[in-house]
Amino acid sequence: MHKLPPLRALQIFETLGHSQSLHDAARRLQITPGAVSQQLRLLEDSLGCSLTHKEGKRLRLTAAGLRFHTLCSQAFELLRDGQQEIERSRTHRLLSLSALPSMLKTWLAPLACQWQEHYAPELTLQLKGSHAEPDLEAERIDFRITYGQAGATPGSSALLYTDRVVPACSPDLLQGKPDLRHPRDLLAYPLLSSDWQPRFTSPPSWQEWFRAAGVDSGTSPLDRFRIFSLSHMAIDAAVAGQGFVLAQCSMIEREVRTSQLTIPFSLSLPLPWPYVLSWRAGIVESSDLRDFHRWLLNRGRQQENRNQDLLAHNGTPWPAPATGQD
Repeated sequence: MHKLPPLRALQIFETLGHSQSLHDAARRLQITPGAVSQQLRLLEDSLGCSLTHKEGKRLRLTAAGLRFHTLCSQAFELLRDGQQEIERSRTHRLLSLSALPSMLKTWLAPLACQWQEHYAPELTLQLKGSHAEPDLEAERIDFRITYGQAGATPGSSALLYTDRVVPACSPDLLQGKPDLRHPRDLLAYPLLSSDWQPRFTSPPSWQEWFRAAGVDSGTSPLDRFRIFSLSHMAIDAAVAGQGFVLAQCSMIEREVRTSQLTIPFSLSLPLPWPYVLSWRAGIVESSDLRDFHRWLLNRGRQQENRNQDLLAHNGTPWPAPATGQD
């Protein structure tokens, strides 16, 4: 391997090439013009060729000097970029999170903001919603939550929780209507749901839920069903009173506890796959990221219990106890 020229000489040549004046380069570098000339001669001796020539009172780059200066400039720009990134990482604390859009809106973003407020208020939170799986290292994303096996990477991923779907609607939708006594009564209302195909396996459908409740929904009019590609859109429609949504428990917990949504029947079905948390290797270098990692995994482990608690305290269990009535 050829020995590289002295770094100081390269730095001075890179500055000289931009100014093409010994005095201007010396002023920029805060050294004497003689020192610039000395380093230039050292570099030319090291390379074995002339890089400059005199043109009147100005110093011009030779053809070889022009080509070499272009490469030197690119190299020093990379070094400056690297230095700035190090400085930013030292002075600017950042937590970058990525998740599926509905998961980000309804579950991750509120939790991350809660953690930031209580444990790291001076830290900047960056939230990115995406269906496409990002390159965590290349995009400098600290954590990614996805659904199913897409995000599972040995050694840098873990299961968060498996969600469940349950019927829910706005209390306003039921005002002035007969009481709901049987799951088949839901067939009289618009039914909202989510379909994630072809990218992901969809959550259980209304047909599957009615089948689990012992209801034949095959003759239900097609206009009763309204299908959304994003789960949070279906939930927002239900909050607005547009129908019953077959919603994920973790995504409607806040709305149920604040009475924006109500659960008529607590019969629920699990999603086919769990949510998965992945992280980039660099999180071990930051105490903030390590703390958030532990906190989020613990919160994920709690979610299935929170789902069960939500169902236990809201909605009528089904099948309902026998009373001699439907």
